[in-house]
Amino acid sequence: MTRPTDAAPANRLAASTSPYLRQHAHNPVDWYEWGEEALARARALDRPILLSIGYSACHWCHVMAHESFEDPAIAALMNAHFVNVKVDREERPDLDDIYMAATVAMNHGQGGWPMTVFLTPDQQPFLAGTYFPPEDRWGRPGFPTILTRVAELWRTNRARLVAQGAQLVEYLRRLSEPAPGAAPGPDAIQAAVAELATLFDARWGGFGRAPKFPPTGALQLLLRHWRRTGDAPALAMVRTTLDRMARGGMYDQVGGGFCRYSTDERWLVPHFEKMLYDNALLARAYLEGWQATGEPEFARVAREVLDYVLREMTAPEGGFWSATDADSEGVEGKFFVWTLDEARHVIGGVDADFACDALDITAGGNWEGHSIPNLPRPLDEVARAYGIPPGIAREKLARARAALYEARARRVPPALDDKVLTAWNGLMIGAMAEGARVLGDARWLAAARRAAEFVLATLRRADGRLLRSYRAGTAHLPACLEDYAYLADGLLDLHEAGGGDRWLHEALALAEVARHDFAAPEGGFFSTAVDHETLIVRHREGHDGATPSANATMARVLARLGAHLARPALRDEAVRALSAWGAALARQPRAFLSSLCLADWLRDGPVELAFVGGEDDAGLAALRDEVARHFLPNRIVAWHDPARGPGDHPLTAGKTTVAGRAALYVCRDFACQRPVTEPAGVAGALAAR
Repeated sequence: MTRPTDAAPANRLAASTSPYLRQHAHNPVDWYEWGEEALARARALDRPILLSIGYSACHWCHVMAHESFEDPAIAALMNAHFVNVKVDREERPDLDDIYMAATVAMNHGQGGWPMTVFLTPDQQPFLAGTYFPPEDRWGRPGFPTILTRVAELWRTNRARLVAQGAQLVEYLRRLSEPAPGAAPGPDAIQAAVAELATLFDARWGGFGRAPKFPPTGALQLLLRHWRRTGDAPALAMVRTTLDRMARGGMYDQVGGGFCRYSTDERWLVPHFEKMLYDNALLARAYLEGWQATGEPEFARVAREVLDYVLREMTAPEGGFWSATDADSEGVEGKFFVWTLDEARHVIGGVDADFACDALDITAGGNWEGHSIPNLPRPLDEVARAYGIPPGIAREKLARARAALYEARARRVPPALDDKVLTAWNGLMIGAMAEGARVLGDARWLAAARRAAEFVLATLRRADGRLLRSYRAGTAHLPACLEDYAYLADGLLDLHEAGGGDRWLHEALALAEVARHDFAAPEGGFFSTAVDHETLIVRHREGHDGATPSANATMARVLARLGAHLARPALRDEAVRALSAWGAALARQPRAFLSSLCLADWLRDGPVELAFVGGEDDAGLAALRDEVARHFLPNRIVAWHDPARGPGDHPLTAGKTTVAGRAALYVCRDFACQRPVTEPAGVAGALAAR
């Protein structure tokens, strides 16, 4: 057996484009990036691979790095017996999907990050876990014990490990096979809604117990179900969840934006990392919540989330950065929490007591002796206790939050993961565009357009195929299905928000590449392209994860394009993509919420809205603003300015202004009602069938 050595490891990660990998560049571990160099070395040395997958904003990834990967003795064990490979899950979702499925299978349904997987030199997993402590604790083996046992088993009982790996690969192959059945319909939606109702937390909102993740897919499906059926309890679940999340500590009450998840049932204590994708999805959820309920606080939260992204997560080139860390100065949450004395000093004056009371900043604190700002009581209730009119109370709290933000900006901030991911940018482009369409802020439309231009100019190859990741002037890695799906969907949102016809055509071009490179013969899509690096499995899945199913999102893109371009064959492909997972969906409808949202869209087709008029026409703006108030999840929108020529969108063909006035045409299957020229007529036109 090779013995540990004191030789310094090669510093291979220092030049990586991934901030996460660069965090490990100076570990005493001899890390490799995933690639042929590492795989060839494992084969040459006949050693197992120790695969460690994480991401830059992951708190427990940092803990394990500090406890184990920075420890010379543990690193020596790793270097002596394994080829050690570090992977950023955000850059390599293909690897993360495969080996997370293996980890979950080997750990009774449990998975997470950091993910630690032991592989044969042929990439077959035979043992996996998540975080391992640096020593044996609570009757569980620590990381050195695990390393020693695996090394010994590889030396003395390799055949068993190889057989276990082969068996697991066969399981993963079966797991990636489709589960075809009928396309989902109303019964599947009703079953998912009923299951959500049994899990709903009536006091704090959300579904199930702690930890709680923001349930954006559930909220979107419940809203669509309510719109179609008038089911008041479904709307109440949405309202309660949006309200409680917005008032909790998972929402950054000082700077805007949501943290990844809450460790407790009442959304108070998060892990403090902020992810771009969460904020894109939640901004949309709050926009839809505002449209459905008219609750002004939901519109406020959507505005604050999008403004936070503009202010803190937008690169000078126009793309959106990926994440910020949970830790600063080595302490989780230090950047975000306050003592009572700190907050009073910053806010100052007679408003300090009121603002601290409203934000639950107290002498004893609500977390580890400090206070996470949150709003445990409705603001109007706090205002009454202080004899302050509600409107004045909101102004005072806004000033206090601004003062806290300014003071917090002088602290050492959490680390920023400044890579630009195509998929997540697609989600945020869509959220910014939809925010502009619904709330009318032109800054968000401009930001969406600029990000789209950046991604297509920088992360698209000459042959039209996308790349996955960009940082510091370098774009690399083949794109996955989610990159095509999320970006194309976001470009359609940009088109529908009035960003221009270019984005409809760009979305179609991406969809055509995806249909060629990712399509499966049974319908639906693989996660990787036909010419992707060969891995142990060509993965595909239909269910949702932390983000919506890429299969369902690409199906949604095809359905939207089919409606925009009058190409029913694209709609048929969307139905086939959902049907590829029909049997699995029937068994577990709650795992396929984005598929069910699309099923609702497909059920009777979208309402088609054609706006005709000049860009600066006040009448057109009034019609647009009136439409924006209405919750219309199943719609397509087209724009036409007659002064610019005939246009090429099928929905606007032959449509003109009415006696020189801007007009809205409300249509189904390209059969239109009489045009509407007054905002007062919009609601009636939208209600007509």
